[in-house]
Amino acid sequence: MARILHLDSSPRGERSHSRQITKEFIAARIQAHPSDVVTYRDIGRYPIPHVDESWIAAAYTPPEQRTPELCAVISLSDRLIDEFLAAARYVIGIPMCNFSVPSTFKAYIDQIVRVGRTFAFDPENATNPYKPLVLGKKMLIVTARGGSGFEPGGRNEKLNHQDPYLKTVFGFIGITDITFIHIENDEFGGTSLARSLAAARIQVQLLASDDLSRNAG
Repeated sequence: MARILHLDSSPRGERSHSRQITKEFIAARIQAHPSDVVTYRDIGRYPIPHVDESWIAAAYTPPEQRTPELCAVISLSDRLIDEFLAAARYVIGIPMCNFSVPSTFKAYIDQIVRVGRTFAFDPENATNPYKPLVLGKKMLIVTARGGSGFEPGGRNEKLNHQDPYLKTVFGFIGITDITFIHIENDEFGGTSLARSLAAARIQVQLLASDDLSRNAG
């Protein structure tokens, strides 16, 4: 049995390709592993608030010293982190927005990448003051992009701030086993989009029974 956290961040509804493919993956995964437990969070339709000054004050105040007001401010972040840490596997749909991730997903990241919870900070360690705390996890990320050529060596590689950012931020907290499925050519449609979706569905079927261990990205 695996606990899976399924996140969607597209603001679109049924027209979202990333939502469609993550949904198909979860269905295939449950068919192959019926004992898995899935927790779902829709960040696209129910956005996570951005951090503010009071959040920062709460995050950097030791728990035993927080006022009731600070505890209330940080409570959502605590719930999101508890939910995140409880999972062993992650399935995330993320459309490319202006060559990176949607602001709603960035807000989620800012809530869960937190000192003392998902990474440790030791200022006395001049060589490496940061230590990841989220270890032994696996992640599948489904992206949806209007164009194509964002892969290494592609014509739009330098415009791709999505994959490098996601690898960096999740690697920072300890998640390095990340598989990508890329859906491309949404703006072009037609056979280009159809081929990309068909390729994504093939990967879904392979990965669903392969325990998210094959690195397709």
